[in-house]
Amino acid sequence: MKKLIVVTVSYNTSEDTKAFLKALEKVHTPNFSLETIVVDNGSEKVFALDHTYKNLKIIRLETNTGFTGGYNIGIKKALERGADYLLIVNNDTIMDQDLCKNLIAVLESDMQIGVAAPKIYFAKGNEFHKDRYKTEELGKVFWYAGGSIDWANVQSIHRGVDEVDHGQYDNTEQVDFVTGCCMMIKREVLEKVGFFDERYFLYYEDADLNVRIKRAGYKLSYVPDAKLWHVNAASSGSGSSLHDYFLTRNQMLFGMSYAPLRSKIALLKQSVRFLLNGRPKQKQGIRDFYLGKFGKGTFFEKK
Repeated sequence: MKKLIVVTVSYNTSEDTKAFLKALEKVHTPNFSLETIVVDNGSEKVFALDHTYKNLKIIRLETNTGFTGGYNIGIKKALERGADYLLIVNNDTIMDQDLCKNLIAVLESDMQIGVAAPKIYFAKGNEFHKDRYKTEELGKVFWYAGGSIDWANVQSIHRGVDEVDHGQYDNTEQVDFVTGCCMMIKREVLEKVGFFDERYFLYYEDADLNVRIKRAGYKLSYVPDAKLWHVNAASSGSGSSLHDYFLTRNQMLFGMSYAPLRSKIALLKQSVRFLLNGRPKQKQGIRDFYLGKFGKGTFFEKK
């Protein structure tokens, strides 16, 4: 029997993790065994459960190692425990009961498919523009329905975001971008291309991994029969200074690594504008890029 290990990271979001684990208990796992690894990423309060979950391992870290560090520790442990498939998934999500079954079915249908991602909705009531929707549409608004990389602007694009699901993205298909919010990966892929690049710490690390996986000859697949509900940016706060810093710095890192020449030139010009007129954390992000200060960089340092 093949083994699936679910890896998630918790940072000051213990209630989200508890809800995630309770929903995971209801997920169907025919023909494969299921284990779960929770990496407590240096939370300020000790992560504690009020319920006993089977096949659960909690790894406690003393400091926050970011998305990349936390997940890499969980991925390494999952491979050590013999995982055939790894589900990398945010803890502020709720899975449909057939999510794992449907993702594995697609991965097993084609040896070249290395990664599969579900249809992802905003969790009900967490839509960006919830006032524009009818009550019955809440919980059916897309956060991700397949994706691509816009190389001209060096950004990852979520197809369908803010649209109500009317069946317009119901075909299983190959895509160019799979979000780190939820991706199921074959063991062999990680063994071949490696883990998340820890220079990113947070943001753009999924796009970087996507590029490396595709360059290794694997396909990325969007699987609409697998469904997930996501509370967006629960631990970081959308539009925060954290976003300003890591998105600005890491766009430069990703773009200068992989983008076409024209886009690299545009990024260099943009970096000058940010240095001159950007918000404080954008300026800091650009400075750290040029100084080679990656990982946490200087974001958490007192100024």
